[in-house]
Amino acid sequence: MATGKIGVSTQNLFPIIKKFLYSDHEIFLREIVSNAVDATQKLKVLASSGEFKGDVSNLRVRVKADKEAGTLTVSDSGIGMTQEEVEKYINQIAFSGAEEFLEKHKDDAATIIGHFGLGFYSAFMVSDKVEIVTKSYKEGAQAVKWTGEGDTEYTLENTEKAEHGTDIIMYISEEEKDFLEDSKIQELLTKYCKFLPIEIVFGKKKEWKDGKQMDTDEDNIINDTTPLWTRKPAELKEEDYLKFYHELYPMAQDPLFHIHLNVDYPFNLTGILYFPKIDNKFEIQKNKIQLYSNQVFVSDSVEGIVPEYLTLLHGVIDSPDIPLNVSRSYLQSDRNVKKISSHITKKVADSLTDIFKNSREDYEKKWDDLKVFIQYGMLTDEKFAERANSIVLLKDTEGKYFTLEEYENLVKVNQTDKDNNIVYLYATDVQEQYTYIQAAKDKGYDVLIMDGQLDTHFINHLEQKNANHKFLRVDSDVLDKLIPKNESKTTDWSEAEQNEIRDVFNAQLPKEGGMYMVNFEALGETAEPVVITRSEFMRRMKEMAAMNPGMGFYGAMGDQFTLVINTDHKLVKGILTDEQKQMADKLNPIDFEIKENEGKCAEIDELNKDKKEEEIPQVDKDRKKEYTDKINELEKQKRTLLEEYGKGNKVVGQLIDLALLANGLLKGEALDRFVKRSVELIK
Repeated sequence: MATGKIGVSTQNLFPIIKKFLYSDHEIFLREIVSNAVDATQKLKVLASSGEFKGDVSNLRVRVKADKEAGTLTVSDSGIGMTQEEVEKYINQIAFSGAEEFLEKHKDDAATIIGHFGLGFYSAFMVSDKVEIVTKSYKEGAQAVKWTGEGDTEYTLENTEKAEHGTDIIMYISEEEKDFLEDSKIQELLTKYCKFLPIEIVFGKKKEWKDGKQMDTDEDNIINDTTPLWTRKPAELKEEDYLKFYHELYPMAQDPLFHIHLNVDYPFNLTGILYFPKIDNKFEIQKNKIQLYSNQVFVSDSVEGIVPEYLTLLHGVIDSPDIPLNVSRSYLQSDRNVKKISSHITKKVADSLTDIFKNSREDYEKKWDDLKVFIQYGMLTDEKFAERANSIVLLKDTEGKYFTLEEYENLVKVNQTDKDNNIVYLYATDVQEQYTYIQAAKDKGYDVLIMDGQLDTHFINHLEQKNANHKFLRVDSDVLDKLIPKNESKTTDWSEAEQNEIRDVFNAQLPKEGGMYMVNFEALGETAEPVVITRSEFMRRMKEMAAMNPGMGFYGAMGDQFTLVINTDHKLVKGILTDEQKQMADKLNPIDFEIKENEGKCAEIDELNKDKKEEEIPQVDKDRKKEYTDKINELEKQKRTLLEEYGKGNKVVGQLIDLALLANGLLKGEALDRFVKRSVELIK
């Protein structure tokens, strides 16, 4: 028996492994099983070259837990090791610069394990003692047993072993006993080893017998050794891809499309990416693509390999060329990763383009689900935006789909305003904005439907790329102002008439749920008498703030609406006529007194027009303040009288409520009053 010290001169290695990898300590099983698979594959290579003459047709890796002994054993029938090889690969960890490296990175075990390839030593994260019983495939080889207890000392002695291969026997520490539970081992093997290329056996398959689960004689094989991404696309059918998708995501709906990655130069990359169907509101899920290295599960965090927008996708990526550390768990950014990322971006764009060109009808059917991926990509990746520009679609309220170029050609003649801007009208809810959509269609305009999670951001993107393109929601203003032509009609109402009717309508406008402003427009006799619009800018800012906490200022602001009164409509003209008739006796004396005081203010201003503020006599300042205060008081009296008149005017209330109803803003008690008033007006 030989004893010695592991060839690393610092004493810090094992404390670093135990302390800094503790949060990720379950990966020990992946590392030990992966090593066993590697050893088995190497034996197969030797057999194919004729260097090994034995049978390699049914080689397996076996995992066994023994609660009584407190051990977890991983056994393979691979190439095994001689005593010299154990001393070289297990004991001699140190090599040039090892001590300096350990000292430099002792606080970052994430770098150490991957840098040195110390997968075997991860066993000490959960073990008090580890034994290696191994026998080389070489003829006449002597089996040896290595024993270590988590420090730099070890023993190495000859032992007996019938077949070539290696057993790793881990004496699980007291605080890690859950790693001896069948359910825990099954969970970890399924997570990390589900697609390893050598069969992994853990116990026996079970079946129900006499009311309980019983072991059968059949081995419980954990993994699929030839997963779909390792096979050639030409030999696969659509149902194969669908079946594999549901193996990965059992509860998911069928995906929209899939893309099979198969590259062997200048880097090795295989995998299958799926476009999932997203039902709920947009949430970036960055844990749906599984990263493998030679069929060993590494991580479901693929930032840095897959562009951010493609983290929405599901599926598998497998590449031995992606540099990994911490037992293959964390990525280091380098040129290979960037090349792979660029290739995936190009492959996705090319595949979508092919589908669009070869099966546009199918592409359009899936567009409503697909567009979140393409829009997100165009918003976050300039290169993808260039490639996808010809396949992004716009959908109008008739359910027709257009490319950006097609839609521009459709609307540019009729929807170009006097400033030569092409105006894209859109709605976010066809039902709620029905009246506005119909009004636009009556003028020969087309209206897009933009109701997606990213549409507001995407609209901004398109406007930035095209200086003379404007997107305006169909209810953000009256039509003549949304697409102003050379001709423009203004109201013939005087300012005084507008101010009086503004007070009348203000009396019945909602006091909650937003702020309302009253404007007057000459919209024509056949247009609606009252229309409610919402500022395009403010609404867009609020929608973006809902997705971006950094824009909280806009998110905190209340909704702002404009009540547009059509001065051409006979009902509105009737309200003005009735107000002037009913209120003349009350308002005329007030108007006379207001004008009288305004005249006195004007006289004082004329007397002092060439004087600086400090040169104006105080008596004139006091007199002007007295007249101004009187004017304000009189205007307040007038406003009060007009509001009292407005509150009792059922036609005003009805017109306001009809406009609110058209926008889905009439609810609760206000809706109940509207219904009752409607019945009274019909009688």
